[in-house]
Amino acid sequence: MVNANVVTALSCAAAILAAAPAAAQAALRSPDNHVAVTVRAADGKLTYTVARDGKPVLLASDLGLQLAGADLANDLSLVATSVPRVVEDHYQMAVGKRKDITYRANEQTYSLQNARQQKIDIVFRVSNAGVAFRYVVAEPSLPLKKLVQERTTFALPSGAKAWLQPMSVAQTGWSNTNPSYEEHYQMEIPAGTKSPTEAGWVFPALFRTGANWLAISEANMDGTWQASRLAQDSSGGKYRIGNPMAPEVYTNGGLMAEVEGTLTSPWRIIALGSLATITNSTLGTDLAAPAVAFDAARVKPGRASWSWAILKDDSIVYDVQKKFIDYAADMKWEYTLIDVNWDRNIGYAKIKELADYAASKNVGLILWYNSSGSWNKTEYSPKGQLLTHEQRVKEFKRLSDMGIKGLKIDFFAGDGQSMITYYIDILRDAADAGLLVNFHGATLPRGWQRTWPNLMTMESIRGFEFTTFEQKDQDAMPSHAAMLPFTRNLFDPMDFTPVVFGDIPKIKRASTNGFELATSVLYLSGIQHFADTPEGMATAPDYVKNFMRNVPRGWDDSRLVDGYPGKYAVVARRAGDTWYVAGINGGDKEKTLTLDLSFVGDKQGTIITDGNDARSFSQRAIAAGKKVVVTIKPHGGFVIQL
Repeated sequence: MVNANVVTALSCAAAILAAAPAAAQAALRSPDNHVAVTVRAADGKLTYTVARDGKPVLLASDLGLQLAGADLANDLSLVATSVPRVVEDHYQMAVGKRKDITYRANEQTYSLQNARQQKIDIVFRVSNAGVAFRYVVAEPSLPLKKLVQERTTFALPSGAKAWLQPMSVAQTGWSNTNPSYEEHYQMEIPAGTKSPTEAGWVFPALFRTGANWLAISEANMDGTWQASRLAQDSSGGKYRIGNPMAPEVYTNGGLMAEVEGTLTSPWRIIALGSLATITNSTLGTDLAAPAVAFDAARVKPGRASWSWAILKDDSIVYDVQKKFIDYAADMKWEYTLIDVNWDRNIGYAKIKELADYAASKNVGLILWYNSSGSWNKTEYSPKGQLLTHEQRVKEFKRLSDMGIKGLKIDFFAGDGQSMITYYIDILRDAADAGLLVNFHGATLPRGWQRTWPNLMTMESIRGFEFTTFEQKDQDAMPSHAAMLPFTRNLFDPMDFTPVVFGDIPKIKRASTNGFELATSVLYLSGIQHFADTPEGMATAPDYVKNFMRNVPRGWDDSRLVDGYPGKYAVVARRAGDTWYVAGINGGDKEKTLTLDLSFVGDKQGTIITDGNDARSFSQRAIAAGKKVVVTIKPHGGFVIQL
């Protein structure tokens, strides 16, 4: 089991509650004392503020829930506050920016009641990398607890800037497949700017106020609560939690949280500090639930060949897929993904032949499925075969018996509570069958890769495929790509499907080959589905092909070296004793950087970057030392191996 080494120092005893006056509480501080949260009860409202080194990061922001039959946001009084305690957790990740992770925070619980003496607890944790809090309602007078509206807000100081992705409106887009977290980011806009869509803004939401950066998200989605977002209106820089839209549900399923017994919200996460602090943070998995049982021998991150990226639907035939299996084998990649309509074009019997052929070459097959029932108009198949537990058990056993290693499941309906439950039910049944999972047309993972180690990756981004449809998406891609280490890929694996050295039909590539190579390291994904064809890869020199053959499947450590959201990004990742440093320039002007690589030590290595033109490479020896000067061409990139 991937998380067999998880150790927790959580106290088994219940927190000792002490009487507390209805006023400002002593600040709850991070272990290093730099981050402080102050909770205040006044005039029937409960608010919190966040500061770092004495400077405000969030101004007075609201707390509370409104439930059917209980207003737990107004007329509140603070009746008790727990003694602060240390929370410590050690765990391992199969997928992410580092393998071994330690989380340490100080925790305090605030107990409140309204005028009807109905109670709510709010649990805060403050770590060196940020703040997290969640709501717990165990009120016995409400056997059924039905959420009407969460009243949490995040109030940014005046002058703050925002980097945000609009949420697409449900039931829009191709075949009514929105929302899928697939819009372009609005970059460095004034905090408080209204979302261009009524659906609001997606998580993670990135902000800067003074010297501090903060990223707001959530974690620990267990299927009892809908996935949240930031609401459209944030007047004055005060952002509210927003809800999914009415159609974002499993057929006839629920939209909002509704449970019998104790109602527990996901953790609201505020990573904060320098840009490096939040980029290096693991809060998105620190606050996720520990892993469920899964056969560790089958949790195998890797690299995959994939025909559909460039060749689209016509490539999903037996001979082409056999060619892409040979391609994966030649590149020493672990998987080949066979996409839409394989059941019609190839069939189960011939897929079994391909699976056996692939196995003989140490390649595993991943098969595409359509998740959808009645919530969109898609016709791609297999469709409607995963809607019930009974269907999934039958289909997953069939796939496992055929030697299939995983599934790519597409076209979900959004973020409603019943849809979140559907994702988790699929993950559970796939884990029981020993199958890996990749969700597309999907929500944000929110730390599921820790809870369900068989979750290799999720799309949830305007990825490579969009750049093959319209030139405007290709032209916007370099800047868009330079956003992703700071937002979408901050905490969660992302199936962008990078790396193309060859041509894209009817599209003029905006990126250089050096840029494309860098994304193989820059982007985090449990299975990295490389988009290039055998013909495109053949245009690269041998030293580049060898790099692509040996680019690691996973990482022991990661850190931001330099960058600015939407402009450029340089990230270092370690696998074993080797460091890989990847950088991209999202701008249209040459950029020279002096990189501090002293953390690597005195190591020798090579740098691969752009040659004389956008389609060529150059290679030279390099020493880490303390300072390394690198010049990146417009829309260019590099990788350093040390």
